[in-house]
Amino acid sequence: MKKMYEKSEITFAILWIVIYAVGMGTLQNNFGLDSLWHMLGLIVISAAIFLFVKKNGLMEVYGLAGWAKNSRAMLWFIPLWLLSCMNLLSRFQPDYPVPGLFYAAVSMALVGFAEELIFRGFLFKAMLKDGNVKAAVIVSSVTFGMGHIINLFTGHELIATLIQVVFAVAMGFVFTLVFYKSGSLLPGILAHSFIDVTSVLASDEGSQSANLIVHIVVIVISVACSLYLAKRVETPAINRADTKQEDLA
Repeated sequence: MKKMYEKSEITFAILWIVIYAVGMGTLQNNFGLDSLWHMLGLIVISAAIFLFVKKNGLMEVYGLAGWAKNSRAMLWFIPLWLLSCMNLLSRFQPDYPVPGLFYAAVSMALVGFAEELIFRGFLFKAMLKDGNVKAAVIVSSVTFGMGHIINLFTGHELIATLIQVVFAVAMGFVFTLVFYKSGSLLPGILAHSFIDVTSVLASDEGSQSANLIVHIVVIVISVACSLYLAKRVETPAINRADTKQEDLA
C-alpha cells in the first residue's frame, strides 16, 4: 500500500473507493445494514485506513491531528451542524429492532469516518497536488455523491436514490470546502456520522412532498455555505502548500 501511495496518490485513492464501494455494497446487499457482518466490515476498513495514516505520519495532512487552525472556524461550521439536524425533524422511530439497531448505528458512525477520509482525505488531497483546486473540489464532491448510486443494488427505489445522490453531492461540497478551508477533517466526520446515525433513528414515513422540501432546503443552504467558504474564508497553510495554482476566490 505504501509503495502505491508514494507512486500515485490518486491511484491509491481510487483503489480505496473501489474497495469501500464493492466491499460494503456486497455486505449490505447480502446481510443488511443492520447486520453484525456489515458493522465488522466497516470496522476493518476504518481501522485499516486510520492505521495507514497514523503509521505514515499523515495525521496532519489528512486533517486528523486537531480541530480547525483558525479560532473563528467554529462559525464556518454552523450551517454544517444545522444540516446535520435535518433528520431530527422526523419523529424518533428506529428502522431496526435491537441488536440490529446497534449494528446499524455503529455502522453509520463509521461510514462518516471512512467516507470522509477516503473522499475528502485521500481523493481530494491527491487531486489538490495537481494544482487545480476547483477540479479537486468538484471531483471529490461529485464522486462522493455518485457513489450513492450503489443504493440501487441494495433495494432502494430509483427516485429516492437520485434524490439522495443530489443531496450527497451538495453535502459533499460543504464537507470538502470545510476541510479545505479549515485544515481539519474532524468537523466533517462528526457531522457526517451524526447525519447517518440519525437517519436510522428517525422516521422516514413523512410525505414525499415534505421530504422533497427538506432536501431542497438542505441543497440551498449547502450552496450558500459552499460559496461563502470558497469566497470569504482564508485557506490554511497546510492546504495552500499542496496547490500550484490560485486558491478558490
